[in-house]
Amino acid sequence: MKEVRYFYTPDIAVSNELPEEEAAHAVRVLRLQAGDEMMLMDGVGNFYEAEVTLATQKHCQYRVVRTLPQQPAWKGHLHLAIAPTKMMERMEWMTEKAVEIGIDELSFLDCQYSERKVVKLPRIEKIAVSAMKQSRKAWKPQLNGMDSFRSFVTREHKGRKYIAHCYEEVARAYLYSELQKPADSDDALVLIGPEGDFSIDEVRLAIDHGFVSVHLGESRLRTETAGLSAVMMMQLAGGLRLPSQ
Repeated sequence: MKEVRYFYTPDIAVSNELPEEEAAHAVRVLRLQAGDEMMLMDGVGNFYEAEVTLATQKHCQYRVVRTLPQQPAWKGHLHLAIAPTKMMERMEWMTEKAVEIGIDELSFLDCQYSERKVVKLPRIEKIAVSAMKQSRKAWKPQLNGMDSFRSFVTREHKGRKYIAHCYEEVARAYLYSELQKPADSDDALVLIGPEGDFSIDEVRLAIDHGFVSVHLGESRLRTETAGLSAVMMMQLAGGLRLPSQ
């Protein structure tokens, strides 16, 4: 049986044609033709069964056969805020895997010990969309550009808030255990620092603004591994929504 391919169509409400890059993949790579079936996703909670009506070298038009509204696959709003690594390839890998596992929002932090001050958000968006299609997620995560640490932590954030760090002189709880505790909200935000960790002053600033001091276990992790571990813990500790819920 031929696998039905998924395509990202954020403008499906006002267009019956695949975006240029998606059309090129559909027509030139997959060689779809009029009459072929495909699945579309709008990134805001809907899948669509569709049929190709026109396939040319640069265009691929479709007809929606059926709309399939989806239910959220996990509870709450899961948000990771991380200081990007000097080698952006490592952040791109983490973004891909975090989206595949499941996350609602990804933010990038400019911290005192950050080695990277700029993030090319269009590139991150492209990777997130690819991961969304690969893992068949109905929602595209919100992606936020670089923000200063102070600006980020001093703003209001709903739900539970955690800062993961390695300072033994500051009391820390295990993130997974904290996430399992009963709470008024299923929303969760975890901060992950740069390769040199947050500064001690940044940790204290976050705690002063309601963030819980946590660690991710006994191992000392690379930044991208720590970020992915935090996402996995958020999912396993209560994020997954059972089919009956």
